[in-house]
Amino acid sequence: MRNSTFTVPSNAPEAWAVHPFDAPLGAQVVGLDLSQPLDDDTFRQVHRAHLAHHVLVFRDTRITPAQQIAFSRRFGPLQTHVLHQFQLRGHPEILVVSNIVENGQPIGLGDAGHYWHSDLSYVDKPSLGSMLHAQELPAEGGDTLFANMHLAFDTLPAALRRAVDSLQAEHSYLCKYEELRARSPWRPPLSAEQIAQVKPQVHPVVRTHPETGRKALFVSEHFTTRIVGLPERESAELLAQLFAHSVRPEHVWRHRWQPHDMVFWDNRSVMHLAAGCPDHLRRRLNRTTIEGDAPY
Repeated sequence: MRNSTFTVPSNAPEAWAVHPFDAPLGAQVVGLDLSQPLDDDTFRQVHRAHLAHHVLVFRDTRITPAQQIAFSRRFGPLQTHVLHQFQLRGHPEILVVSNIVENGQPIGLGDAGHYWHSDLSYVDKPSLGSMLHAQELPAEGGDTLFANMHLAFDTLPAALRRAVDSLQAEHSYLCKYEELRARSPWRPPLSAEQIAQVKPQVHPVVRTHPETGRKALFVSEHFTTRIVGLPERESAELLAQLFAHSVRPEHVWRHRWQPHDMVFWDNRSVMHLAAGCPDHLRRRLNRTTIEGDAPY
């Protein structure tokens, strides 16, 4: 790891620090107690670190679901997932991500993150960010990969960068849904009401981060169905090229989970992918999702 970006003033009640990873993105936050509300100055520093590093890993975070929800709400309104079956009982703001089956029924979404994606890119106001808090981790596997979509845009060949900068793409929650259902026990059939909640949306292929002004690619293999205005074959070829470029090794960082980690990523800046773990090993995490702005 590189040296800390900053630490809190020495007269602060508790010392904490942000340590960037030696990677294309990401930093760990140590020594910060999220079980209590952060004062405004500390919150501003956390917010600044999140914008700078795109993914923050809060180590040894021992908080309740209610405390996770409260911290998440400091960044904006929360979004609930269309798969209401997997909401945490008593806390609909939390999606349970888990491969555990109890009484013959899955308690959470066990195949979440099977494809590269940005959370909720298929709604009119895609997610600002997501927080995933480890509850139970497998002895092996279960890593999460993140791709820096600012770097992905910056490193496109100049002609391709100019070509995609003005294009728009359609995003749909249903893009891979039936494919996942065919091989996964975790995907229930969607009701007509649920399908109505996830009507396809059109967003820019290249979005501008509303807080930093940086451009990023905003397409993913999980949710992006087509480039608007292009013939089907040309659209598919261009998307395949963008998908492959986005996840080149030099754009990607792998998070190996530790007990009580809480990971907070910026969906406007990164995509992520769940690497998976052996089926017989239990994995459970709680996810909150913060509403963002309409991409531009």
